[in-house]
Amino acid sequence: MNQIAVAPEVLERFHELAAATQRSDAEVIDEALTSYLAADRRYVATLTERIAAAERGEFANEEIVEKFFAEHSA
Repeated sequence: MNQIAVAPEVLERFHELAAATQRSDAEVIDEALTSYLAADRRYVATLTERIAAAERGEFANEEIVEKFFAEHSA
């Protein structure tokens, strides 16, 4: 068995979710960590790909940047 330090308020949220879903704390914590690590792995892979593209000189041109900001500006 492994031990980790968790803030009391976070641990309480795990207890509440476990009770509400009729699962053990261990199941909820394992699922949360597995989900987080999968998402983080995807983020790191994407970031690594984008850094490599930038190092190759592959940048968005001015037209693409302007279009992006036009679509995403308030």
